[in-house]
Amino acid sequence: MKNLFKKIKKKIYNYLNLDNKIKELERLIVRESDTQKILLGKLLTDNLFKKGTLKSIHEAEFSIFSQGGDDGIIQYLVSKIGCPKRFVDLGAGTYSQPDTRFLLQHNNWSGLAIDGSAVDSLKNSEYYSIFDIEAKQAFVTAENINDLVKGEVGLLNIDIDGNDYWIWKALKINPEIVIVEFNSFFGLKPITIPYRADFVRTKSDYGTIYHGASLTALCDLAEEKKYTFVGCSRQGINAYFIRKDKLGDLKSLTPEEGFVKASTKEHRDKNNKSYFMEHEEAINFFLKNAPFYNTRTNKIENI
Repeated sequence: MKNLFKKIKKKIYNYLNLDNKIKELERLIVRESDTQKILLGKLLTDNLFKKGTLKSIHEAEFSIFSQGGDDGIIQYLVSKIGCPKRFVDLGAGTYSQPDTRFLLQHNNWSGLAIDGSAVDSLKNSEYYSIFDIEAKQAFVTAENINDLVKGEVGLLNIDIDGNDYWIWKALKINPEIVIVEFNSFFGLKPITIPYRADFVRTKSDYGTIYHGASLTALCDLAEEKKYTFVGCSRQGINAYFIRKDKLGDLKSLTPEEGFVKASTKEHRDKNNKSYFMEHEEAINFFLKNAPFYNTRTNKIENI
């Protein structure tokens, strides 16, 4: 029995030791992968700066950590604008594909990442202790946003898939650059979802495309807050706004000039059933009876 116990103990030790070695190898691969990504990003950034002033921010696009070409757009805009080297990322998720991570690791900015549930992934990451980033777990509302976000901020990224319009409207800080996810399924009408502090996209009765605001609504709000619209990402997801006193030689656009239709066609209903639809089909299927707040008439209407 004693020998058997020793054998079992040895096998457990070997298993645990192998498991630790595998985890260490995974960490090494991640570190090496990040290093290669940053080096590639540096080359792309240097090449971008050689181009000077661009006709469109689309020409700046490249992706290192971001899902679309947002890393390149952000590099271009911060190079054109003098601003505090601190960002706030609302709806940062696990921070595996955020728009601000290249800014953190390449430009050595400081940052605050806020998410309602996923900040543990960021806190447990290899780079959390190396770079100047703080993670907060909080469900962002118009009522608590100004308690969560204070101080000087150069770039604000809003991607909460819900009350994005209302959060920006309530926010008191005035960063030089604001990035807000817009909903291209809402077209060019000046509409957003009505404000509900507890809104969760995945629990909506109108499917996962019922969230956020149209590009026009965001552009109207930008005008109120003394910002100007300079373009969208090619994926039709993020809209970019510059504070008017920092516009310089960047080109201001109307919503009609800068609108880009989102390429995604995967949608889900409140039971998490997946659908693959074209743009207009999805609007008729999910949004036909959904309530919208018209930001110009201040009335509830249907799309």
